[in-house]
Amino acid sequence: MTLLYPLDASLEPEARLQLLGTKASGLHEMTALGIPVPPGFTLTTEVGAAYRRDDAWPDGLQAAVDAAVGAIEEQLQRGFGDADQPLLVSVRSGAPVSMPGMMDTLLNVGLNDETLEGLARAHGDERFALDAYRRLLQMYGTVVRGIGADRFQTLLGDLKTDLGHPRMLDSELPVSALQELIGSYLSVIEKGADPFPQDVKRQLWDAAAAVFDSWDNARAVRYRRMQRIDDAPGTACTVQAMVFGNTGSRSGSGVAFTRNPSNGDKELYGEFLPNAQGEDVVAGIRTPVALTAKASAPGREGDSLERSVPEAFEAISDYCAALERHFGDMQDIEFTVEDGSPYLLQTRTAKRTARAAVRVAVDMVREGVLTKRDALLRVDARSLEQLLQARLPRTAELSAQGIEPLAVGLPASPGAASGRIVFDADDAVRWVAEGQDVILVRQETSADDIHGMRVAKGVVTATGGMTSHAAVVARGLGKCCVVGCGGLDINLRERTVRIDDANAMAQPLREGDLLTLDGSTGNVYTGALDVMASTTVDELEELMTWADRARRMRVYAEADTPHAARAALSYGAEGVGLCRTEHMFFAQDRLFAMRCALLALDSEQRARWLAELERVQRDDFVEFFEAMDGRPVTIRLLDRTLEEFMPREESAIEALAEELGLEPHEIRKSAVRNGESNPAFGHRGVRSGLTVPGLYDMQLRAMLFAARDCVERGLAVELEVLVPMVAFATEVEAVCQILHAVEKQVFSEPQHLFTCRVGTMIELPRACLAAEEIARLTEVFSFGGNDLTQAALGISREDASRFLPKYLDELGLLGHDPFTHLDDRVAELIRIALERAKAVRPTLVAGLCGDQGGHPGSIEICEELGLDFVSCPLPQLPGARLAAAQARLRRLDNPTQPFSPC
Repeated sequence: MTLLYPLDASLEPEARLQLLGTKASGLHEMTALGIPVPPGFTLTTEVGAAYRRDDAWPDGLQAAVDAAVGAIEEQLQRGFGDADQPLLVSVRSGAPVSMPGMMDTLLNVGLNDETLEGLARAHGDERFALDAYRRLLQMYGTVVRGIGADRFQTLLGDLKTDLGHPRMLDSELPVSALQELIGSYLSVIEKGADPFPQDVKRQLWDAAAAVFDSWDNARAVRYRRMQRIDDAPGTACTVQAMVFGNTGSRSGSGVAFTRNPSNGDKELYGEFLPNAQGEDVVAGIRTPVALTAKASAPGREGDSLERSVPEAFEAISDYCAALERHFGDMQDIEFTVEDGSPYLLQTRTAKRTARAAVRVAVDMVREGVLTKRDALLRVDARSLEQLLQARLPRTAELSAQGIEPLAVGLPASPGAASGRIVFDADDAVRWVAEGQDVILVRQETSADDIHGMRVAKGVVTATGGMTSHAAVVARGLGKCCVVGCGGLDINLRERTVRIDDANAMAQPLREGDLLTLDGSTGNVYTGALDVMASTTVDELEELMTWADRARRMRVYAEADTPHAARAALSYGAEGVGLCRTEHMFFAQDRLFAMRCALLALDSEQRARWLAELERVQRDDFVEFFEAMDGRPVTIRLLDRTLEEFMPREESAIEALAEELGLEPHEIRKSAVRNGESNPAFGHRGVRSGLTVPGLYDMQLRAMLFAARDCVERGLAVELEVLVPMVAFATEVEAVCQILHAVEKQVFSEPQHLFTCRVGTMIELPRACLAAEEIARLTEVFSFGGNDLTQAALGISREDASRFLPKYLDELGLLGHDPFTHLDDRVAELIRIALERAKAVRPTLVAGLCGDQGGHPGSIEICEELGLDFVSCPLPQLPGARLAAAQARLRRLDNPTQPFSPC
């Protein structure tokens, strides 16, 4: 077992990542580049795994740590526990996969009653030393002893109130107040368990144990479930000499992004908190200043790091440029400035909005930093849905309508969102489960709020900056977010929020009231405002051009109306992969006709209503063919259960009875007779089409007449007819016989004017096993991912929400939602079907449709299976195009993959 590595040790990159985690790996890289990093060492993930498994430290670790601490002491000429020149260390977590804010950190380890005096003498600043001590006590109490952070925050707040300045900054607390606070903190810790340890070595071991234990804390486990991160690797633990950002006006801590994480602009972006330690910035305890004068609020340019400590700003700018060149990607950097000298404490790949991700990737190709291949693999395909986020009209346009913002904060994550105010994460989850859209309103967020942020439409905080926890997490989740809204006065006891301005709002807003956020401007509005469609990113078109050249699979859209089909083309669809014809019947006038056709007892009546339905469907299909202009249009025959068309309202029953010459009770009896005990596998699909006289005949006539009308006007048509819910080859054969009969009605002689192929929805396990027989009759297989999944897993999609979230997030029984990410055993059924079908029809065209068709993980499996296309909902189209390119590129890099069908 490898116990530890000093930060200047040489180690192969991949092994370093797995043993030391992302944080320490970045520290090693920066040390090797000559960037100033405080010296330290890292206890490996292997040590952490052994400690968590055995509840004891591995043999030899204590001696190794003593030696590593001794090396730091020698380098800095300070002593750990030395009363005159004390060495203080930070103890931080760091997993192989970044989990920002989910695990624990302790700062200023090594302070006790004796070293406190030595630290004050060494820096000539008693207040600074006391401030460092009270921070250690608070962190030790919460992280090691498990005392609620609110206990310490309440003491701090009460002390400020007693001083007559409840809103004073922590950095403004006088020496006497800090001394009193330290006494109070020591008492809280002693009441909870043992007294705070004066033995600095025990502090270090307690801190390391707490860091390793934090891998299993509730928020870290929840985050891994949400992000589908493996539980196995555990975390490493880095021990590093402290540098201090709270030693005065030329000191501070900050976060810098090498480019703007919201829009991708190539400019240094970030914030700086003067006279503060590192955790203060991310925790959002007060609102920081901008790094650059340009980004500062008017009149506050002099507060920026660029103006206040220019030599530190210049050095940090140089380090940022060097790190971006070295890693070939945008970086998120944490730093501390101590008396004008900067030290870098972390670098990692920066989280960014989809807009920024696209722009950065394309810009880096233009700059020669990335190849087009690397740029395509760099962007998260799922995030492209964010580019279709709604937005509010411009502030000036709203003002012209008399709509003014209630409050203004910092625009941390773009988009627009409306919802009801909730004040804590658990309430957010509960309200959303009850069908409400919510806005999470917090003083600031922490890692404990992640589950609420995930379900909320948007997040607004009273404090914090653009690099606070709320801002970073919201951008990663694609959530609209406004932070640092300093005018908000949140009263959790009364569950209210008011603006700290008597003229702004006489009455407070209460939990449940409506708010609208504009994450692009930072404006907060009362009520629910109308939103507009998102604007496009110029670079997206270029990225999509590269993706379309790189991918093999075609990407189709699911569109049930001609309007949706036209919109699909603007999103880059190559055709319509699934048109669900039943959706065309739910307009009120059409629904009445459909009910008459289904409930008529007289064949002449049925024929009259079917003819009416044929007329309106024919018009729809003409519009479809016109919109797609020769591109493939795949139309699925009616698939819904008859139950869904049955009347329930008394007025509808009476209207039908009058039209059909029946008694209302006869209509009710027919509706009951068409009821289903298990609609997912009942009288639906091809079963309805073959047992309701004339139903599929009507639909096929409408399709063929529409196609004939179009080609006679010079339009190209490529039609595919899908037969749904097939279990037996004989069902397909029966539909083909209907199609041939209809062709003779529509065309006086065999037609060669347009392409018309018959396809089958493969969405039952039996159909997969009978694929050889079915393929003899059809040219296209469209695997219906939703139905095939519920049939194979025995899970009704409609009822899965009752237990599936628990399977995924709490119990960890599944790695993915099988209704979005294709299950591996369902993929195995598809592989079997392809093997058997292509044995008799090598030219068979096959693809996947449904929500799974737009998920990158499912698309990866489709590439491995050799499918020809995927079809997905409109918002997923850009992401599906990119995911198909990524899957192809990875397949070319690693051709020996599972699921190869033939």
